[in-house]
Amino acid sequence: MPAIQPRCEVIVDALQLACRAPSLHNSQPWRWVATDDTVELFADPARLVRSADTTGREALISCGAVLDHFRVAMAASGWRAAVQRFPDPADPLHLATITFTAAAVSDLQRRRADAILLRRSDRLPLTAPPGWEDLASSFRQHTTSGGIRVDVVADEFRNSVAEASDLVEALRVYDAEYHSELSWWTAGFVSHEGIPQSSLISAAESDRVDVGRTFPVVAQAERRTEVDHDQSKILAISTEEDSSHSVLHCGEVLSAVLLDAAAAGLSTCTFSHITEVPTGRDIIAALIPGDAIPQTLVRVGLAPALDATPPPTPRRPVDEVLQLHRGRE
Repeated sequence: MPAIQPRCEVIVDALQLACRAPSLHNSQPWRWVATDDTVELFADPARLVRSADTTGREALISCGAVLDHFRVAMAASGWRAAVQRFPDPADPLHLATITFTAAAVSDLQRRRADAILLRRSDRLPLTAPPGWEDLASSFRQHTTSGGIRVDVVADEFRNSVAEASDLVEALRVYDAEYHSELSWWTAGFVSHEGIPQSSLISAAESDRVDVGRTFPVVAQAERRTEVDHDQSKILAISTEEDSSHSVLHCGEVLSAVLLDAAAAGLSTCTFSHITEVPTGRDIIAALIPGDAIPQTLVRVGLAPALDATPPPTPRRPVDEVLQLHRGRE
């Protein structure tokens, strides 16, 4: 008798939640295959943001984030996921094979799944996060294995991060392909992918945020005027090596950190433009202790209590990212 497996409806619902995971420019560079006994995760090379992600590194980070989101969603549905990463050495796009066993559901697992729907990328200025020391310590619990590090960039180095951000933007000022691609991913006509206009900020708002990718600005009334400058904390998520295994795991840790912050009522904004350029990665590496390779950065802060919750960014329908190869249902 075959082992009890999650029904198709459970997997579809979990994937619908998991695919809320963040990805570079909301490119969603993943595809899924559900078989009778497993769920398989693949990278989708057709969805690479090629000018910003020339090696596919950020697509791997995005896929790591969606993998962790899926684990969280399945746990809240009563299924423990066991993950085999890169199960086929001949296929580097085959990122994971996931199998399941039934398990009890805890309140913590439900809260983490709820946090998936709470998380947004907040590009507006933030106030300082309360209870930061305890929260920063909790982030590190996700780095006990796999050679991943989560470091808080010291406040005294904030100006150096801002200077690195400006430098990277200056290096790309004449990169027509980069700017063309950025404009495409932020165009208002895209319905299931990309960054909607509601998630972008105006020039005046951008002036109050010292660290972040320069997106096309939008014309709108200035928001959050009571926060005169960004007071968020900056995290650097790094690996010991640049292998595909490490980078995928980095995305999983990024997901865990973002969900921790969302569950704590905090806002986050992941930005990777600095680490897309070797010079920028070197600058960030010099600002954190030890010998590590920075992969991505995250701002963590508090949005004013009276702020309206921004609308969720679009996602592709599940039937566009999932193939069902199941014969027992």
